[in-house]
Amino acid sequence: MAINWFPGHMARTKREIKENLKLVDVVVEIRDARIIKASKNPDIESICGSKPRIILLNKSDLSEESITKQWISYLLEDNVRVLAVNCNTGQGLKSIRPMLNELLEEKHNRMKKKGVAKIVDRAMVVGIPNVGKSSFINKMAKSSIAKIGDRPGVTKSKQWIKTKLGIELMDTPGILWPKLESEETQLNLAFTGAIKDEIMDIENLALMLLKVLCRDYPDRVINRYKLDELSEEPLENMNNIAKKRGAILSGKEINYNRVSIMLLDEFRGGKLGPISLERP
Repeated sequence: MAINWFPGHMARTKREIKENLKLVDVVVEIRDARIIKASKNPDIESICGSKPRIILLNKSDLSEESITKQWISYLLEDNVRVLAVNCNTGQGLKSIRPMLNELLEEKHNRMKKKGVAKIVDRAMVVGIPNVGKSSFINKMAKSSIAKIGDRPGVTKSKQWIKTKLGIELMDTPGILWPKLESEETQLNLAFTGAIKDEIMDIENLALMLLKVLCRDYPDRVINRYKLDELSEEPLENMNNIAKKRGAILSGKEINYNRVSIMLLDEFRGGKLGPISLERP
């Protein structure tokens, strides 16, 4: 299931990130807590180099807390801090200011020695599409400055946003990378909506997701869809779910499009409970 999606504005954004890096003190990289490896753009790490970085694991309410904690320990470095957050509710975001103070202590001391009373830190917000960058910015700014959408590619240009925490945020459009090498990465990005559904075979995608869920979270699938048991055949499980949900066409045929959209929507909305698709 080969997926490559690198629109022109993404190539342009990559160039802009390189050019604007010198304007900021720190990079705030946002990832999806359910797919922390897949939602990492390898280009971002190479572009940022030694620039201090905070990695926000957004949508942590949709991931398993114990696994997210393992990831936090795994990702911590001298110049990197990691925080599990929910950008919709604001949970965890209060810890960003102390983390910035720790990462930028040298700069703050230097500014204080110069007699600067009010220190403003500048942060660039980066991440793949649909990971929650605009939600984060709006929560920090306490307004709806940045456009929000439940589909990738909503933010199309750079913009500066002021907050009341002494932080100015530079928003950038979400960027994927030109070639997605791993099939697992491709699927996990597609499962969570980082790649537009319009370019996907939605029925095949939902079947692949159901296969993963039945393997890793069988009890969740059984309980959610009131199944007696799971079959070893993913298609049979999808058929049984369709029957339970009434996704049936005339002639008693399965409405695969309807049940596929329902499965993806319920997974993405957390209806099956917190799920982590990757382990460190």
